[in-house]
Amino acid sequence: MNDMTQEQIAALNERHRQRMERKKAVIDAKIAAADKEIGIIIVNTGNGKGKSSSAFGMVTRALGHGMKVGVVQFIKGAMSTGEEKFLRRFPDEVSFHAMGEGYTWETQDRERDIAKAHEAWEQARAFLRDPGYGMVVLDELNIALKYHYLDVHTVIADLLDRPVMQHVVVTGRAAPPELVAVADTVTEMNVVKHAFKAGIAAQAGTEW
Repeated sequence: MNDMTQEQIAALNERHRQRMERKKAVIDAKIAAADKEIGIIIVNTGNGKGKSSSAFGMVTRALGHGMKVGVVQFIKGAMSTGEEKFLRRFPDEVSFHAMGEGYTWETQDRERDIAKAHEAWEQARAFLRDPGYGMVVLDELNIALKYHYLDVHTVIADLLDRPVMQHVVVTGRAAPPELVAVADTVTEMNVVKHAFKAGIAAQAGTEW
């Protein structure tokens, strides 16, 4: 930039302005067309970090807008997490249920894992039937579906039968294609690098 003349800089700035003007017109038209107000199903999946982290970021947004939030954690529950410790400070705004007993390689008891998943789904179903909850987070539900602890068609039927303005966030690797098909927003987190592969242990505040 320092080698450019004032005329070249002015021309560059003008081209940028014109591009942004055209882009704004396109974006404004899309915003105007997106006029539906309805609760959405969001699925965060993939092998990369950030699925639950994103979900709990949306929890803080929902709370900021005065929504009541219900959280059900499948699989997780054997150890207390930072998000659980924090959100339990707000019992009137967040109903938090960590209902798993740990990852499958730790529990090593499929029948008990299935029973716990069904127990967790009953709590999830209670949230999904209550219009008082503006957002419901079903953390690691995809794992329970992957291992067939729950019937995906039953889960989808309950999701689609929820109150019209209720948002649902589902996390976990290997989201089933049936769930992806009915979701409104699906994000797949991909691994580029992860500290664990370099021998760095899971850290409080970043992993749990």
